[in-house]
Amino acid sequence: MASARAHHHRIRSALGLFLLAPLIGEFLLGNQPITALPSVFLLAPLYGGGALLVRETARRAGRGWPTMILLGAAYALIEEGPVDQMLWNPHYGGFDLGAAYAGARVPLLDTGVQLLQDVLTLHTVWSICVPIALVEAFARDGDRTRPWLGLPGLSVTVLVFTAGSGFLALAQVESEDFVATPAQFASAGVLIALLIAAAFRCRAPGARHTAGRTPPAPWVVGALSFAATSAYWGREYLPDGVPAAVPVLGWALLVAAVLVPGVRWARGPGWTGAHRLGLAGGALLTYAWVGFEQVRYLDVSRTTGLIGNAVFATGALVLLAAAVRAGGRRRTGSPRPLSDAASGTTMAPRVVK
Repeated sequence: MASARAHHHRIRSALGLFLLAPLIGEFLLGNQPITALPSVFLLAPLYGGGALLVRETARRAGRGWPTMILLGAAYALIEEGPVDQMLWNPHYGGFDLGAAYAGARVPLLDTGVQLLQDVLTLHTVWSICVPIALVEAFARDGDRTRPWLGLPGLSVTVLVFTAGSGFLALAQVESEDFVATPAQFASAGVLIALLIAAAFRCRAPGARHTAGRTPPAPWVVGALSFAATSAYWGREYLPDGVPAAVPVLGWALLVAAVLVPGVRWARGPGWTGAHRLGLAGGALLTYAWVGFEQVRYLDVSRTTGLIGNAVFATGALVLLAAAVRAGGRRRTGSPRPLSDAASGTTMAPRVVK
């Protein structure tokens, strides 16, 4: 009986992640209005399937957060490369991305440096890592680091992700009337393969390093995550005429400012699930306020857009509170290893997907 309940809980966790990823990645962000809520089922195979594959692949291999972060970066390139082709389409979504992201380019990918930074940050952090961390916060003892799906479930997820990605790719080609060059597709494929290979070069969870620093309280980690992810979006408010190198360098410094202390905290004593939830929660709250800023891009009235933002932001707050409560009921105070270090950076462009 207990085994059956545990199995059902793992299935519910997998389904929850499948639906939560597109709700955060598209609706909380304010990229989709509340009137488009039924489209979550069209987006879930890509977003939810991707997040579930990242999580299950890493956990089945006995890996932790470093692996999931790198797999999340590979997912980002898959979505905005072969699927949506936003990396190369200068008029994606009717916006002049060519002008918005003019400046230094990445030779191998033939895309703008800033656009690549935005794609990697947006999807690695919010589309993949935040949903996984939130759903894992509800997992029962022992289930957080275990796979939730057996081989049949994982196989179905692969098929759903592949079919959903293919459907959206064809829909994008038809709606955008744009197809990247074979060289661009090939370069994206090479980088995706390299990221996946690097993900599994990460060490499996091991003993905690005493050289790591004791982290601050979870609420402090959450506040720092909120500050860092909000700062990422600060580029939206830079005055015209600022050299393109400034936000590019700023992004790199922000990533370093988050990763360096974050990794050291996660390697040291005292790092717990509450700290991971703090990182995810801070980023979640950033999306809650950013969504209100995106109303001007929606094809609905401002009132409808704001109502939708309020609904989704309230849902995010309720979810976060429930996750904190669930973690508090189970907290044992036992530290976690380096592999459970969470990511936390962020920012996004004038055009968000």
